[in-house]
Amino acid sequence: MRILITNDDGVDAPGIAIMADIARALSDDVWIVAPDGNQSGAGHRFTLGRELALEQRGSRRFAVVGGSPADCVVAGMTHILGDHPADLVLSGVNAGQNLGDIVHCSGTAAGAREGALQGAIGIAMSQAIDYEKSPNIDWASSIHHGADVVSAILKAKGNHDVFYNVNFPACAPEDVTGIAAVPHQRFSRSAFRYYPSDNSGGFYVAIPETPKPLDPKADFEVLRSQYCITVTPFALQQTEPSAISQLSGLVLFPAERS
Repeated sequence: MRILITNDDGVDAPGIAIMADIARALSDDVWIVAPDGNQSGAGHRFTLGRELALEQRGSRRFAVVGGSPADCVVAGMTHILGDHPADLVLSGVNAGQNLGDIVHCSGTAAGAREGALQGAIGIAMSQAIDYEKSPNIDWASSIHHGADVVSAILKAKGNHDVFYNVNFPACAPEDVTGIAAVPHQRFSRSAFRYYPSDNSGGFYVAIPETPKPLDPKADFEVLRSQYCITVTPFALQQTEPSAISQLSGLVLFPAERS
């Protein structure tokens, strides 16, 4: 199995080294193509109309200067790996959880999504942080369970047009209660808000609080309250069939205008 690794924290981030160890437990054909710096929140952005550059940082290890995770997967799958693109694209391990509607802007998720769109199996992986206890990240759960989680998904995946979003709980490996396939938390509104800066006229876009209520069976609460590794499959076909049916009677010119 040929594996391509990317992330949105940058090619030198500690999480990508952990992901490389996870991948090498599964295969000896592992490649890394990642942004040269932090691209958190980049989503599925492509760098169009602006030249990018590849830097080789070691054996089978490349950085895309100024590039997004999606750029990196494209460069890896369609150029670096030549006529033998990866069978599996692993994105992460992200420093911090990617849950609920936040996945829509996640560069980590986008790496796995683009991998799946390129024909590989795409899996995004994130290590949760319990910010109430400490801002520091403990990677132990993802280090201990990462390879087993990937193997479990590969064994059970079936023939679905999806990519997978995995989150590891912020707890010791022995406290992990299991692994669960769960839906993502659909928030009541966007989690992102205007957040004022201390500088006059300045502001941030931030997540000052989690929108409530939370579904106890969705990824956010299953990860946080149950200390369970969550796996959420996201469909690549995003069309809502029921909305198509509801819109089937659309007319361009109402009858009263004819």
